[in-house]
Amino acid sequence: MDHSDGAGAPDAPLEPTVAIDHQEVADAFARLAIELHDADGVVETVETVAQFALQALDCSYAGVILSTRDSRPEIAAVTDPLVAEAFELQLASDNGPLITSLRNRTTVLIPDTTTEQRWPEWAGKVAALGVRSVLDVPLVIGSQRSQTVGVLGLYSLTAEAFDTDDEAIAHILARHASVALATARHEASMAQAVDARKLVGQAMGILMERFAIDGDRAFAILKRYSQDTNTKLRDVAQQLIDTRKLPTAGHPDQASSRPPV
Repeated sequence: MDHSDGAGAPDAPLEPTVAIDHQEVADAFARLAIELHDADGVVETVETVAQFALQALDCSYAGVILSTRDSRPEIAAVTDPLVAEAFELQLASDNGPLITSLRNRTTVLIPDTTTEQRWPEWAGKVAALGVRSVLDVPLVIGSQRSQTVGVLGLYSLTAEAFDTDDEAIAHILARHASVALATARHEASMAQAVDARKLVGQAMGILMERFAIDGDRAFAILKRYSQDTNTKLRDVAQQLIDTRKLPTAGHPDQASSRPPV
């Protein structure tokens, strides 16, 4: 029996459309995974994440802050200077949704900055910039002892721009970004370690040739100067290579051409 009321064809089933949307999202993240894999270093990784957020989510601007070893977050990527200003307002006051997301490892949603009560001063300033909706998602690595490596900040010029689907996509993006950032940082750290070993090896060679000593003695000399001058071993080696002299304890601006006895 035809249940049409004559006004038009019966409603089409929704399942095929939903499946297509899911497939499009899956394809998009597959492309992102490839782009993140091909990214050259931390800087290019975070820029890729920020640009992808503009394509995958209903936002006007995006940005990423990263935590650092001294615990002070730094702005890593923004798609517009407005995002940098919104970030800096929070970093300067050490307060705001971004800071809360970073410290508590929680997603923070502001449906409308004009009615936001948790951070009224900051919300009023970004509302004056035209921002109406904010979604901050932490970038977390690890499972049992998780660590927040940064936050993905999403900004929209429209009030209530982010729905539950947007939050779900943002979380998927954050997980991809977290893994990519952890990998990029590890590779950068390994590269620095390799460079340091090369520098130390070169500096040891200089000492071995100049003073006719073996490798163990040469390394002990570098280590001693590193401790006496409170200078990283890598930097002591670099100075010896550049100047052919070793730093003098208590006088970093002076140098010695003789090793300690």
